[in-house]
Amino acid sequence: MSNKVTVTIDDKKSLEVESGTSLLEIYKKVFPQDLRIVVAAQVNNETQDLNYPVTGEANLKYLDLSHEQGMRIYSNSLAFIFIRAVREILKDSTVLVEHSLAKGLYCEIKGTTLTIEIIKEIENRMREIVANDEIIEKHKMPKEKAIEIFQRDGQVDKINLLNYLEQSEVTLYKCGWLYDYFYSRLVPSTGILKEFALQFHLPGVIIRHPTPLSPTKVPRYIPQPKLASIFYETEQWAKIMEVDTVPKLNEVITNQKFSQLVWVAEALHEKKIADIADKITDHKDRGNIILIAGPSSSGKTTFTQRLMVQLMVNGLKPVSISVDDYFLNREDTPKDENGNYDFEALEALDVDLLNDHLTQLIQGREVSLPTFNFKEGKREFLGKKLQIVKDQPIILEGIHGLNEDLTYSIPKDHKFKIYISALTQLNLDYHNRIPTTDVRKLRRIVRDNQFRGISAITTIKIWPSVRRGEEKNIFPYQEEADIMFNSALIYELAILKPFAEKVLQAIGPETEEYYEAQRLLSLLQYSLPVVGNNDIPSNSIIREFIGQSCFYN
Repeated sequence: MSNKVTVTIDDKKSLEVESGTSLLEIYKKVFPQDLRIVVAAQVNNETQDLNYPVTGEANLKYLDLSHEQGMRIYSNSLAFIFIRAVREILKDSTVLVEHSLAKGLYCEIKGTTLTIEIIKEIENRMREIVANDEIIEKHKMPKEKAIEIFQRDGQVDKINLLNYLEQSEVTLYKCGWLYDYFYSRLVPSTGILKEFALQFHLPGVIIRHPTPLSPTKVPRYIPQPKLASIFYETEQWAKIMEVDTVPKLNEVITNQKFSQLVWVAEALHEKKIADIADKITDHKDRGNIILIAGPSSSGKTTFTQRLMVQLMVNGLKPVSISVDDYFLNREDTPKDENGNYDFEALEALDVDLLNDHLTQLIQGREVSLPTFNFKEGKREFLGKKLQIVKDQPIILEGIHGLNEDLTYSIPKDHKFKIYISALTQLNLDYHNRIPTTDVRKLRRIVRDNQFRGISAITTIKIWPSVRRGEEKNIFPYQEEADIMFNSALIYELAILKPFAEKVLQAIGPETEEYYEAQRLLSLLQYSLPVVGNNDIPSNSIIREFIGQSCFYN
């Protein structure tokens, strides 16, 4: 007698299958003509590989590349076969998986000089591995055995990482002859990874792949020279501090050199902000409008305050105008495709009034500034007036700052655009990068919980919507910036850990947000915590999230 179990897909379609049927077999039965690239599935809110056997009643949600988890699995799986192909062609080389760039994954290959011909050879080898649909095996083993494997293979960075793990067992992935360790899941076989391309980008290579906005094919390549430059600058900072991986950060903490690391990291930030203030001062004759934009939890507010201080050091008297005060009345606000008010749309702002005020201010006239009443959903004029003198810059902070349409009446040469984001260069090891979005997410979880009365569950729940807004309103314009500022601090994972772990551990398995909470906890497990934070200056950007900032508290 067959043993049947009932599965429900996307809370809609239910069917009976034989107990032990894999997630992949169920998917092929239910979606035989589906063109999506599916890489995993959530089973009762826990992400599982496609070869996972379903043995009981389950709610299933298949993950394709429009989903952040799915994209991460696909990207890391591509990196695995890239590493294998490189090592088969360039025998004594070392692959460093660095960071995201131009809708792909930027990597460097140490021990060789790259050429277009070499990159083509690597790509061809990757396509052979994909065409062979080779199994990517999971091997759970004692940590000591994994360390022996990496010792034989010369992967010292892996050994350093595993030495900080408390658990006695770890999971390694194996494709062909190569073992590797990834803190995230991978696809079950290489045949899934058909969509990719390699792009030569001196001194490395970009593994291009589909994106959440283009989930079935590799999008057109658009260079990002300014973003690449700021990543390079951050890489140099990491070399100055001799901390480019989490194990090296742990060594600094263990050797009681954390205070010195904080001082150097903060001094680099201050020097960069002072340099930006100097550039603005050099162009003070243009009647500057300073526009500051960046994604969620990038530290825009603290950066703005510190920039104002440096401008005052240079003899300027900056004023700040809140773009939020130019919201349209609630009933005039546009709605999104779901019928909800779209407060992140440029059309939610009275752009014409903002431009009228800016042009009048630049010409020395007095204007009556609005104040938006968020409780009532109405713009009010409460007698707040502003008039500026020559050489007095106006600072505007908001998500649309880099979009020319926000300040269409102001000539470009009268504007100074600044893009700010937390672009971490700290990796777990040579093959496991820490996504910049994860650092920002941890920052926001900590801040929301401490100062806004918002639970970690809620922050995780709304994060996909936040990311969609960033993809639409911020990232397309980042190369328009005159200068970029990286707000990431090399030490912040150790500081955020005690705050984030407490709230993430409170999320139970009965919630949809459980897996993401567990994934973030998995990321945090590699870092040693720093509980006391007396070494962190009160004007540090990280204070915006953990508290005791001189600008707010």
